[in-house]
Amino acid sequence: MTSALTIAAIRKCLVVGGGFSGMSAAIELRKRGVAVDLVEIDPAWRNYGAGISIGGATLRAFRTLGILERFLQEGCACDGVDVWTAGGERIAHLPTPRLAGADVPGSGAVMRPVLARILADATRAAGTAVRLGCSVETLQEDAEALEVTFTDGSTGRYDLLIAADGLYSRMRERVLPRAPRPRSTGQGVWRAVLPRDPAITRTQLWVGDGIKVGVNPVSAQEMYLFVNEPRASQAPVPPEQFLSLLDGLLARFAAPAVRAMRARLDAHSLVIYRPLETLLVPRPWHRGRVVLIGDAVHATTPHLAAGACIGIEDAIVLAQELDGDGALGAALERFQTRRWARCRMVVDNSARLGEIELAGGSREEHARIMADSFRALAEPI
Repeated sequence: MTSALTIAAIRKCLVVGGGFSGMSAAIELRKRGVAVDLVEIDPAWRNYGAGISIGGATLRAFRTLGILERFLQEGCACDGVDVWTAGGERIAHLPTPRLAGADVPGSGAVMRPVLARILADATRAAGTAVRLGCSVETLQEDAEALEVTFTDGSTGRYDLLIAADGLYSRMRERVLPRAPRPRSTGQGVWRAVLPRDPAITRTQLWVGDGIKVGVNPVSAQEMYLFVNEPRASQAPVPPEQFLSLLDGLLARFAAPAVRAMRARLDAHSLVIYRPLETLLVPRPWHRGRVVLIGDAVHATTPHLAAGACIGIEDAIVLAQELDGDGALGAALERFQTRRWARCRMVVDNSARLGEIELAGGSREEHARIMADSFRALAEPI
């Protein structure tokens, strides 16, 4: 059916999911004059988590979206990544190319809720109609449009639906019922927020036996600590154990900087934990007037700090392919062709980095994969 539909007929779009990918899609489509409704099931539009690491490709995408200046004001940009042993011996320095411009550092970090607020403000400023505490109840496609019934009982008709509802996407289950499920990687990630050490001016990583510690400055006052550890079970960890368990992991590192971070941990450090999962849905990522983007089709572990990046890039590329003439089906095919190899690289390379960390494998291979991946991400989208 899609082959008979044209790009020119896309006048009104529904975005399902108010995360980074969904908001970016709304911003880019509004630039092109498409009316956009965005529905988000969380009535408070919350974004959980401590910090988020930002690579040069993400900063380049922020420039396209029009939020780079505000990110630079509210987050932290820096150059390069240092990799150390657990004892504090430097293994490598990885350069981060300045992809967003010669005047913009090649990497950085920001508090996740801060980035969510920046994108939410840009989404609303672009003219998107945002509805919170609401999602799709039923979906029916006819020859002219999609007829949507929402969970609040209202209805709407749309020319295109963009499903950006994350790793546990209900829209994926509905549109691609045979798609694989997220799988555990055998690792978990701890995150915390600490007062910023003036000596921490860029991303630092310490690689131990099966455990990796990292830190990023996220503002002038704070820094974001993250720790990957082997954890085969996906059973929930009681929150009252978070602080002591993270403290125990850091205690295994003799590096002076890690010891200093351990000393800063306290009840105000916003410690959180989650098991790591990954997902790569085989093509196609679309059916009829519905297309899936972001974590709904390619969820990655955080080893390359590129999960948010490739989801935001999805939104940019999709809007580009919808900006023109021709058949909608052909545009959606072009979109997924442009995205497939890049997204697979991030998912696969991130998974391999996790395997090396779990096995206590080659630190040289770990550094090489990171360097190779950074070079690949520097390529145009």
